[in-house]
Amino acid sequence: MGEQKRKKQNELHRSSFIFKKKNYKVMLIGLGVIALGFILMSGGGSDDPNVFNPEIYNWRRIRLAPALVLIGFGIEVYAILLNPDKNKNTN
Repeated sequence: MGEQKRKKQNELHRSSFIFKKKNYKVMLIGLGVIALGFILMSGGGSDDPNVFNPEIYNWRRIRLAPALVLIGFGIEVYAILLNPDKNKNTN
């Protein structure tokens, strides 16, 4: 009897997905934030290698973009750990 129960539970677990729709939405938001950070980090170079362009040390490239990338990775970790099936009325 117990073995049949375990087999039935294993079949149920195999057919279900680990993440739900809410997890994937949060993951897409995190990927968007990471992509935005990398886009903001790009540029600032010079066409002539003998000419220095101080735009490479712009606040946007040094502070804002890496912060956005780290925030995006934090959102990804949150999306993985998020449990959308958790009941909010647990007393």
